[in-house]
Amino acid sequence: MPPTDAREAAERIVVVGAGMAAARLADGLVDGGARVTVLGDEAHAPYNRILLSAVLEGTHDAGALVLGLRDEVDLRLGTRVVEIHREEREVELADRSRVPYDALVLATGAIPTLPPIRGLVQVDGRLQEKVHAFRSREDCERLDAAVPGARTAVVVGGGLLGLQVARALSVRGLAVEIVEGGEHLLRSQVDEKAGRIIARDLRRLGATVYTGARAVRITDEGLVLDNGFTLETDLVVLTAGGRPSTALARRAGLDVRRGIVVDDQLRTSDEHVYAIGDCAQHGGQVTGFVPPAWEQASLLARHLTGERIAYAGTRSVARLRATGLDVAVLGDPNRAEGEVVEVTNPIVGSHRRLVVRDGRIVAGTLVGDLSRIGLITQHYDRGTVLGETEPGLLLMPDRVTAATPIVLPDDAEVCSCAGVSAGAVRACASLDEVRTTTRATTGCGGCSPAVRHLLSTRTSLLEGTPR
Repeated sequence: MPPTDAREAAERIVVVGAGMAAARLADGLVDGGARVTVLGDEAHAPYNRILLSAVLEGTHDAGALVLGLRDEVDLRLGTRVVEIHREEREVELADRSRVPYDALVLATGAIPTLPPIRGLVQVDGRLQEKVHAFRSREDCERLDAAVPGARTAVVVGGGLLGLQVARALSVRGLAVEIVEGGEHLLRSQVDEKAGRIIARDLRRLGATVYTGARAVRITDEGLVLDNGFTLETDLVVLTAGGRPSTALARRAGLDVRRGIVVDDQLRTSDEHVYAIGDCAQHGGQVTGFVPPAWEQASLLARHLTGERIAYAGTRSVARLRATGLDVAVLGDPNRAEGEVVEVTNPIVGSHRRLVVRDGRIVAGTLVGDLSRIGLITQHYDRGTVLGETEPGLLLMPDRVTAATPIVLPDDAEVCSCAGVSAGAVRACASLDEVRTTTRATTGCGGCSPAVRHLLSTRTSLLEGTPR
């Protein structure tokens, strides 16, 4: 049963992991009056991994990555947890010291998996000199330092991260090639039709795309594909593959399948141990995206500080963050069952598809035109029952003239990562206040243009000038 006394619930809470989910959890726990210790094995304070590709591209500086924690949080960096002693309720650190807990939260995230490419790893266990992973801040810094001395790059993996990195390197002036083993790009998120449009957009932006081809070997000449073709390149960037980090939980004897299994209170098979984010598995699903991790963190913070909560799973919204590429995916459009409403214009490079069941949007894909993403996301999140013609109308682009400004209602969701409405943004006086009080723009950053627009129209109203 959830605790009922906030002071009792606020005893020693220890969080293993110092990523985005842990940062959100720690803030929520402090808000609820709890004491919390965060143990992170990286040298950096919690940072926004979603914006790493934007830093590589040069549209954001490294300072934009920082996720500030409250002063009340006991943050211990460079601290690796090696064992969980469940009977004693202690975690053991690499230096053999121990940290006691009353409630333990595993927020260990996911770890990249290396593709089966011969020559990736040198004799000393390090990656071959021209090979770069792209998962952490250190990875980003290493790749960023290598870019000025390179002319060409091959990105292995055509998922969301791969396309973001490929676009960032293109913007930096490199000739970029993308290798994807599936038959189309973003194969886990979109259908073949959308994948073809995305590939065409990338080619238009200067990248070369190879689908249905796998990298098998690295040589002095370059990256060898399974069709025998060799891509000569200065850099190879690995973005394909990742899995929940479950080794610590598995050694402790917790129930682990694909991820660490949790119930509706995000509790593991041990009543004193919880898990959130990429490492957690709820209802047979592992999320892999920031909005679900943040929702889990917020709910668990409330639970650990005395509230009764139940997590029912999250409707995920994924955005591709890359200059010149506009993609949004709601839910799992490849597997969702329902009636399909689709509008495609390959000439202009747009593809919009909704899956509707019982009048409700259960999944969707938007490529090339995100003008209605705010309204569509709002209906998706709320489970709005739509009329017969509404799904089709939602897929038609807005026709807006200079005399017809866009006015979002206060309850329209602007930031899907943090669940922030237009009204909450209008209540703020500056972008810094928006970030501090609502956390909008601190996730994927896709809401930044809308937030800036809302702030500018607010200023115009205050000054007495028309919108």
